Amino acid sequence: MKRILATLLTSMLVFSCAYAEENGPTDELGLTTDAKPASGYTVEVNSSVYSLLDFEDTSEYDNAVRGLIDAPEVLELKDADGKVVWSQAAYSFLNDYEKAPDTVNPSLWENTRNNHAYGLFEVCEGIYQVRGYDMSNLTVVKGDTGWILFDPLMSIECSQAAMQLIEKNLGSYPVKAVIISHPHADHFGGILGVMKEEDAADASLSIEEQLASGKIPVIVPEGFAEHAIAENVYAGKAMTRRANYQYGVLLTPGVTGKMAQGIGMGQSTGTVSYLAPTYEIKTTGETLVIDGIKMEFQMTPGTEAPAEMNTWFPQFKALWVAENCTGTLHNLYTLRGAQVRDGAAWASYITEAVTRYGAEVEVAFQSHNWPHWGNQVVNEYLVNTAAVYKFINDQTLTYINQGYTSDEISNMIELPEALAKNWYTRQYYGTVAHNSKAVYQKYMGWYDANPVNLNPLMPSESAKKWVEYLGDMDAVLRMAKADFDKGEYQWVAEITNTIVYADPTNEAARLLCADALEQLGYQAESGPWRNAYLTAALELRYGNQAMNAAQTKSSGFVLQMTAEMMFDYMGILMDKDALADKDFTINVTLTDVNEQHVLHVKNGVLLVYEDAQRTNADVSLTCPKNALFYILTNNQQGLAAIPMQGNAELITLLAQSMNQFPVQGIVPFNIVEP
Repeated sequence: MKRILATLLTSMLVFSCAYAEENGPTDELGLTTDAKPASGYTVEVNSSVYSLLDFEDTSEYDNAVRGLIDAPEVLELKDADGKVVWSQAAYSFLNDYEKAPDTVNPSLWENTRNNHAYGLFEVCEGIYQVRGYDMSNLTVVKGDTGWILFDPLMSIECSQAAMQLIEKNLGSYPVKAVIISHPHADHFGGILGVMKEEDAADASLSIEEQLASGKIPVIVPEGFAEHAIAENVYAGKAMTRRANYQYGVLLTPGVTGKMAQGIGMGQSTGTVSYLAPTYEIKTTGETLVIDGIKMEFQMTPGTEAPAEMNTWFPQFKALWVAENCTGTLHNLYTLRGAQVRDGAAWASYITEAVTRYGAEVEVAFQSHNWPHWGNQVVNEYLVNTAAVYKFINDQTLTYINQGYTSDEISNMIELPEALAKNWYTRQYYGTVAHNSKAVYQKYMGWYDANPVNLNPLMPSESAKKWVEYLGDMDAVLRMAKADFDKGEYQWVAEITNTIVYADPTNEAARLLCADALEQLGYQAESGPWRNAYLTAALELRYGNQAMNAAQTKSSGFVLQMTAEMMFDYMGILMDKDALADKDFTINVTLTDVNEQHVLHVKNGVLLVYEDAQRTNADVSLTCPKNALFYILTNNQQGLAAIPMQGNAELITLLAQSMNQFPVQGIVPFNIVEP
């Protein structure tokens, strides 16, 4: 640090004498808001990828297009208002290039080209997929009389279009069951596009009775509902904004814009729906026969999702691996934010699948990307994928025990060459660097053991001290521009972003930081990394763009929350300062779910007691569960209709404290500036 400061201070004196005061750094350094071409250094970095990987090996592209039955010439889906919610047409520019342009990592370009292969595909006789109609795949299995559907996409509009393509080519048959592999919205959000709410089976019945009833069972792994709702509600606002960066929601597809995400072209922006499951799979080895099709389930919790399961089809010798294998390195940590995943468990469940099904399997297919065929190929695919996650887990722990910190490990760790060169384990979605950080977080938490970092300053305060110590910011920016011209983009981004955090109005710092991030984006093999870099560049150039982001619409999703979830969310939404001096209790009786709770507002904290009532409660209310939304949304008219005994003004006070951010809509907090 002393050396860096001395160098900076010395250089500032030189530069301050060399440049005239009257010229501002923005003009002086030639900085503009325009997107820039790839620099010579970026061209060199991207060109080196051709010697690293075997681009003559087209096996993944061959798999991506194998079994195509039908595809529209132009694929662009709109909602009822005419808004485009999904487009493959936006990526037609891919056809204009024989090789990757200089502004795109050639490996990511290949992944984007493969994900641009869309339409209805045959996996094997009796199993079909619609791919490229959303970020995930809709899989259909033909039973004796109808369809068994797996993972009905993210948006109603997309799943409806996918079903139309299926019916056009394979015939119209009733849906016999919907099976959802795990609780991420891109796998269940389109469910009301493939069935109606009133067609769902009665969850109080056994699975045999559900199947016999003529209604449609919604089958999920144990814990699905809890995680599906919690992930999208508790930290949903932050995740939505951060997802703008991860998925490139603000970016336009193009050679200087958005590419594929490794597991698809990105998320659709149609209507997200939710239906409560009617049956949970709880144990590995459980079997069901649905419409003549036998399925055996393998539980894989704590892998790509907290609740997840694979499915084996013995009559097809086909293994559905959900999102445990995806044809790319996946995330142990995702940029949008989520609980870290267990790399060792992930690997162990894949090897368990090899043990259980590896001798017979002939095709492995999944909820993203394309299948792999042939017993030897599939086993290699499974084993190599498992090996990657196990290596990252074990090597990170080795470095941890040698005293290295998270940032150090992420810059040190590299996959063995044999694993690194597999197209289907490349870093298109997750990255080795970030996955190692996830392992560190899982075992060690955020603290790196250096007491200096026990209680660091706020980033903006630290940045102001940096600026104070460095002195002449124009001189610093000239040095940063000189480093930019040498291809030192990460350092330039760091120092200029420090200036932005100290003074967000410093236009030269914003523009130079944007230019540096842009070049890092052009070099990135990971789609989410590219998106994050380029989105940050966009917002540095033009300001916060969150309100311009295309947003999904929800259809009854939050109404599926349990009372416990509603109370948890109530505690999150509650304005702690407004209730800091309050102490009161509320008896809650929920008539439709036969539950009783006590809410205790204790100095800005909401404590919840289940299966309880207080004789001395300050106020009591009796209502159906979903009437609690009147409190969550501060709906005073709705609250007035709820029977209450005691001091009803306390309910009003609680509801009025729910105004920190809306239940629906975007929260446009800053990311790349304070």
